[in-house]
Amino acid sequence: MTQIEGRQIMKSERVQSNEVRRMALPLVFAALCLSGAVSAGSLTPQDRQHGLDYLMQTRDGVVETTRGLSEAQWKFKPGPDRWSVAEIVEHLALAEDFLFLDITENVLKAQAGRSDRDHKGIDRMILSVIPDRTTKATAPEPLVPKGQWAPAAALGHFVESRARTSEFLKSAPDLREHVVDSPFGQPMDAYQWLLLVAAHSERHTKQILEVKGDPSFPKH
Repeated sequence: MTQIEGRQIMKSERVQSNEVRRMALPLVFAALCLSGAVSAGSLTPQDRQHGLDYLMQTRDGVVETTRGLSEAQWKFKPGPDRWSVAEIVEHLALAEDFLFLDITENVLKAQAGRSDRDHKGIDRMILSVIPDRTTKATAPEPLVPKGQWAPAAALGHFVESRARTSEFLKSAPDLREHVVDSPFGQPMDAYQWLLLVAAHSERHTKQILEVKGDPSFPKH
């Protein structure tokens, strides 16, 4: 912990960026049981392709679970403190833009060269824990849906933003080299923040399915 605490890279960055990071689950990262430092190295072609596949897979998940919904189905809320499908998709569109900006403007501008991390263990954590809805989380205020888009427009915005994120991952260099501290107790590199973008979509696709599975969900 001393090494992490001594490198507060993001201390002076925007408050909103810190809020976005805190929207993830309040995990105790020590559960990974890291057994020692592993050199981060460079992003492998296999990692890059896996990230691209995951971005496309989770995009398709959002599109498929919202296909053919009526206006009543888009706007149905399972409870007064629950989001509708329309609100979930708007949240995804907002989060995609916000996280992409944070990665490109903050993470990639962090000093390169931090290699004292079990980066594969952190990758696995993101892929397994972020989509898990066992523990609920509250979205930071900037990412709370406010009805600024019609449902179809929000979905279109999300798909367009995801295409931009995917194109970025295809060619961006040094994604393993730029690392910032995270709310998980371990630093995360730029590639891992991109995995989080996709995992966040998977998490909320499950939320859409929960809404559609409500007994009162409109049939038409």
